[in-house]
Amino acid sequence: MRVLKLNFKYFVAFLLIVSNLQYGFSQKVFDFEDQGLDWSFKNSSYWKVNTEQSVSGSYALKYTVPENLTYEVPAITSIDTELTIQKVRTAIIGDKTQIIANSYEGTVLSVGFDGAILWKNKLSGFMNHDIWCADLTGDGNDEVLAANADGNLYCIDANGKLLWTFKTNHQNKPPMYAVCVVHDNGTPYVVCGGLDLSIYYISATGDLVKEIKSSTYSVEKPWGDNQPPSFVHYANFLRPVKKADGTEMLVVLGSNNHMQDRGSLYFFDVLENTPFKITGIEAPTVIGEFKVSDHDNDGVQEILLGTSGHHNTMSTIRFNIIDDSLEAYDLTKLGFGYSVTQPEFINDEGVEKYMFLVGQFMFLVDTDLDPESQEKLETKYSYNDMWKDPVSGKIILASSESGGSNIHIIDTQITGWKGAYEELKPKGKLEEIINNTEKTRNQLANYQKPESERDPLPVYLMTPDIDSGLSKTTADHIIANYNSPLFLGGSHMSVAEDWDRSAMENEKYKNKRDGRRNYTLTQQGAIDHITPWYTGKPGIAYWGGHGNDPYMFQRSTTEQIIDFANGKKTVLIYPELEDHSDDFAWVLNDLFYPLANYASDKNANIFVRTKHNFWQGNAYLPMWSRLLSGEFSNVFVPSMEETTDKAMDISIAGRAGIWASGATDSWGTRAVPDNPSFDRSRQFSNQRLPNHFLRHLIYHMANGAQYINNLAVDSDYISILWELVAKGALYIPKTNEIVSYSPVHLSMFEPDEHYLLEGSSAKWSTYYNSDFEDNNPFVFSRQNATWMASPVTSWDFSSYAGGVKDRRQNYLPNYPHGLVLITPPQSGAYVDATAPRGSLTSHLHPLYQNIMKEYYTDGRYYYSADKTQQMNADTYASVIKNDLKDSEQLIPLTVTGEVAWVVAQTSPTNLRLTVIDGGYLNPSEKKAIVKFQSVQPTNMKDILDGKTFDINSPSAVEVTIPCGGFRFIDITLSSPLN
Repeated sequence: MRVLKLNFKYFVAFLLIVSNLQYGFSQKVFDFEDQGLDWSFKNSSYWKVNTEQSVSGSYALKYTVPENLTYEVPAITSIDTELTIQKVRTAIIGDKTQIIANSYEGTVLSVGFDGAILWKNKLSGFMNHDIWCADLTGDGNDEVLAANADGNLYCIDANGKLLWTFKTNHQNKPPMYAVCVVHDNGTPYVVCGGLDLSIYYISATGDLVKEIKSSTYSVEKPWGDNQPPSFVHYANFLRPVKKADGTEMLVVLGSNNHMQDRGSLYFFDVLENTPFKITGIEAPTVIGEFKVSDHDNDGVQEILLGTSGHHNTMSTIRFNIIDDSLEAYDLTKLGFGYSVTQPEFINDEGVEKYMFLVGQFMFLVDTDLDPESQEKLETKYSYNDMWKDPVSGKIILASSESGGSNIHIIDTQITGWKGAYEELKPKGKLEEIINNTEKTRNQLANYQKPESERDPLPVYLMTPDIDSGLSKTTADHIIANYNSPLFLGGSHMSVAEDWDRSAMENEKYKNKRDGRRNYTLTQQGAIDHITPWYTGKPGIAYWGGHGNDPYMFQRSTTEQIIDFANGKKTVLIYPELEDHSDDFAWVLNDLFYPLANYASDKNANIFVRTKHNFWQGNAYLPMWSRLLSGEFSNVFVPSMEETTDKAMDISIAGRAGIWASGATDSWGTRAVPDNPSFDRSRQFSNQRLPNHFLRHLIYHMANGAQYINNLAVDSDYISILWELVAKGALYIPKTNEIVSYSPVHLSMFEPDEHYLLEGSSAKWSTYYNSDFEDNNPFVFSRQNATWMASPVTSWDFSSYAGGVKDRRQNYLPNYPHGLVLITPPQSGAYVDATAPRGSLTSHLHPLYQNIMKEYYTDGRYYYSADKTQQMNADTYASVIKNDLKDSEQLIPLTVTGEVAWVVAQTSPTNLRLTVIDGGYLNPSEKKAIVKFQSVQPTNMKDILDGKTFDINSPSAVEVTIPCGGFRFIDITLSSPLN
């Protein structure tokens, strides 16, 4: 342990500025908090304000160091920024190194190693995909460069002021994704690149030097269906690498698919238009990190590439730039999760080693990459980024992926740093979330549902982990004392039925198989494998098939399993049913509709766990008409797996609209570790505290979701959700109890083909075509992988209806005018007058009976009810936006702020307002403004903590939502709502 012993008899004086003094009575009050530093009052007896000082000024702050005080330098220093930090870098400013931090919101901060927040710049308010620091002006101070999702590159000076902005000439700008600085004969050049498939050289003053289109040199080729153009790529990384002679070259890691393509390394001499060398990359999956090192001190840097993906694909590739050889070091035994491998070359207590950070694990390996030298450390949480300060060698960690706000500085040269890392427990927002959840759990223990409320509806927990710990205790108590939620049995299956498909008429699906499964079971073997799961359970949930192979089991096998259940619940999960070809129409008629008919009187469900725009797209194709009609409303359950997607705000409107229309009696949701993975090449998706899941699920369940399909991360933590349901604090409404729907709804015609393809093209990142984008505005736009975290257009449904600003992780949208349902047509030439579901208003609360207003779309255009008139999205959106604003006065209340919210009627004179912190991965204390519209409240009270809200100004009632939290508020009305 490195120990600093202070045995001074002297003191340190700190100058105070007189203008910052506050006067009260006859005393002078010194407000140190206004100085911009986190002043600590611990050991306050050591501090004294006096008038004796050795420098100019009227007052000084004297700190007297006690005799024989021993101060141990900590191995880890944590700094609370109050923001969720996603990227960290270092910069030289003056004669000091400062930490440059980038928050989830795109705010750039300069942070001293002493914890002082020196400056902040919010920039555009959109995500920064990459940050680079370098001295462009030659004054000894580094500038900060930010590649922003709005398509621009921002340059910030050493004081935090915007120095210049580089803008491409595109009207619809895709995100800027990568940035670095290279030098040619001492002259610095900024190089940036984005999803517009070009890289740009920019001068130190922000002027364009040249553009190099990837189409002039790329070797990347796509594969499969619905391919983007060949021989183009985007810059996954741009980095300077030193040659043997000490000069720099530019290396571009070009890729065309953020989820599957490893890409190629393109080596450029600075300012040259074509690479002098191109090398493919052999790796288990896509690349999510690019670092350099010189492990053998030969003056030639090697490239370190870290993978991004599932934990079974984690690896670091060391690439030799001289002979193009590579060595891979695979990281194993990581458990389930999704992360980025971040390699670095460090000094481990005097010994040079490689550090590989992946999820909650850190690996230390000798420079020869000998697996026998490996040392594996594990800590509680995972972190959003890691950076090594090149001056001190210290490692800097960004905030915890679970919504933390700390930056952590690790001195790997201090003995004991490894233990400190393993015991690291972040403070700040993460600690606040944990404390707030525990406070809510304690309040819930004393809550009793009012007699005036009905009993909770059944909620089906389809994949719970209740084998041990608090989760088991909680589940056992609920099972013994409550009727909901219900804990279903089931298990993951790596096997499927091997049955004779030779008579199958469809060649495509006759030959389809899921490569993740072994087809070894006989029919009886499959039945014997599955039916024991019913024992001691109210039912089971398992995969009946998959989009890769819906026929994992022949229909008769599934029917026999349903028969065995003898009335117990059976939920057949069918993930990723994306195919909308004639082949899949055949599957619906051969498998799904006959199975739905068989299940309709046997308490069995088909859980349609689809992706992308399905419930506001594919579901409106003719092949799905029997589901949409409500013929099998008690069988089909709309759900989603929204990994890799960027339009979760729309999918809630789509599923809720299907359910509210009467097409289905229930709907479902899912929370799994890769839910945040909208950018698969940056999968920092290993949140160890599933608070984001908790709030996402509360929002969906408050909107009526009853089928919950989760993959456990921390079941002890998430078990509070089960208690909320059991005790009725989280009110699960029927369709006719929700009163927070906007009276304006959007009805879907058969979807536009390009809209369908755009929404399902979530992997290829090279679709950008400026001419097409400039001339084809869509109602639901910017959903393919070109637009990761980009701003939504002002005319997009997400913007004017959902209150959403970007294509990112919008699981908790605000919908300031009420949730805008996306439904089947209710009037006009395309209404299905014979549908068993009946009309939309027959399923809604009576207040909606005569106030509904319908608009029509195919996802691309708006239309008249008979489809004879077609309106462009960019010009017609304002009509609907104005109608939304006017119509909000017809519902009981609306809520604005960075929150998600739902209102349901619980008795004739009571409403339940559920309001939730809307920061999915960047939680914080939020302010919500409740505006009462068509009702008169007499009381407004939180049902858990008992707080009563002031309703004297009913148009602006302020509600504070705890960080990572939620409130359930009972509102008493002056008269019944009917």
